[in-house]
Amino acid sequence: MDAEIKEIVQVMDDIINDTSVPRNIRRAVADAKELVLKKEGDPVVNITEAIYILDEASNDINMPMHTRTQVWQIMGALESYREKIKG
Repeated sequence: MDAEIKEIVQVMDDIINDTSVPRNIRRAVADAKELVLKKEGDPVVNITEAIYILDEASNDINMPMHTRTQVWQIMGALESYREKIKG
């Protein structure tokens, strides 16, 4: 796993372990993390699916603002990484 993905996963773990974040949002971030780390299938497709999950979760009105900012940062990092591996 390269350094970019490690950083992204670390921020995801921070959200997943933050009990001030609603459970459904933590679950969505965990699902997205699973896709990012998935070994099977096309990594570009997996990352795209993860971005969609995070985008949907970021629209939840119950999401704390600091978490929303983290989710947007994760999405941006995943989009950059996806473009990089597309080559």
